[in-house]
Amino acid sequence: MARGPLSNIRILDLSHVWAGPLCTRILSDLGADVIKIERSYARGLREPVGDPIGGWIGKDPGKDPWNRNAAFVKLARNSRSVCVDLKHKKGREIFLELVGHADVVIENFSASTMSNLNLDYETLVEANPNIIYLTMPGFGKTGPYKDWVAFGPIIEPMSGLTAAMGYSLEEPRNSGVALVDPTSATSAAAAIVTAIRSRKKKVGGSTQIEMSLHEAGVSFNGPWLIDSQLGAPSPVLNNGHPNMCPHGVYPCKGEDEWLALACEDQKDWEILTKIDHSLDPSWTIKERQECSDSINLSITAWCETRTKESAAEELQNMGIAAGPVNTVPDMFKDPHVEERKFFVPFERAETPMPGNPIKMEGIDSSDWTRCPDLGEHNFELLEDWLGYTPDELKQFLEEGVIADRPPS
Repeated sequence: MARGPLSNIRILDLSHVWAGPLCTRILSDLGADVIKIERSYARGLREPVGDPIGGWIGKDPGKDPWNRNAAFVKLARNSRSVCVDLKHKKGREIFLELVGHADVVIENFSASTMSNLNLDYETLVEANPNIIYLTMPGFGKTGPYKDWVAFGPIIEPMSGLTAAMGYSLEEPRNSGVALVDPTSATSAAAAIVTAIRSRKKKVGGSTQIEMSLHEAGVSFNGPWLIDSQLGAPSPVLNNGHPNMCPHGVYPCKGEDEWLALACEDQKDWEILTKIDHSLDPSWTIKERQECSDSINLSITAWCETRTKESAAEELQNMGIAAGPVNTVPDMFKDPHVEERKFFVPFERAETPMPGNPIKMEGIDSSDWTRCPDLGEHNFELLEDWLGYTPDELKQFLEEGVIADRPPS
């Protein structure tokens, strides 16, 4: 198991999709003992129908496709898996016994799910008076939207983030990646660490943390929110910027190759004009904004004779903020990323996965472990934590209380 600053913390993770699992992956990278409490069909069916989002680890579903769902595997390293049916009387009893040995319970079900399972906060506190419980429904537990079906691509436009994209006058555009999920995940991880720290300062007592994906998205709105409050909504600028010019992405040599560039101030502009002597270094930002079309044509003409990497290097050597627009394959072969060993290839088929951007003493990817198989730690953990015998656990397996594969 991973060592790290949270190595003495036990987390029961009931979360699914992206926001919750990303939160617990962050915490497991920091050393927390994350136990995924899974449904038997949570990772997919025994016989898959089509390919999952992200495909298969190793590009092959293999004999156990539910353990090779790439999107799941990406988020579940360093964890252990107990597959238990919470709707089964004994399964619920086992879960509450586990709560008694845990520090944290996290879930991102809809607002009423835990109550419907008779596993609400009050019930968890009865099992463990010191438990930290984080619930993360899409719209929170109160309000007129609390029971709405919630997915990132629906919540994102409701949060105002979509309006800030500004890529089209005809139609709002989503980011395409459900930004509210990762923003909620990082906020939730911070909330849990804060609750752990607070618990150390007081004698006993539980903590309930309520997160809303919608509000996490709203909180990431930038200066355009203040602009609107002051009665001056930001204009649609595509890849432009209200206070910088030029600012945007420009085509480079090759097919669908692009460079991002930002000219921060007058000094940058004076330097940038060296790429084309028809550009006047004395132009103020107002004058540059009025001539932005011709400036962009000049930058494009310069970029199209260079690869995005060489163009970025030239501009950076001049002191101009610029960088290649990378696709996912580009990121894997980026020399900076390679040297810093950000991707960690220890999953099946040596598939590289994103590491952790936090670098500090005690966090070392060499400690990390692969995503567990479904129910891989049923016997180990229920024997160790709760004292069940192998014969009892075999009986639970036969009765469907626990499982190690999806139903037929």
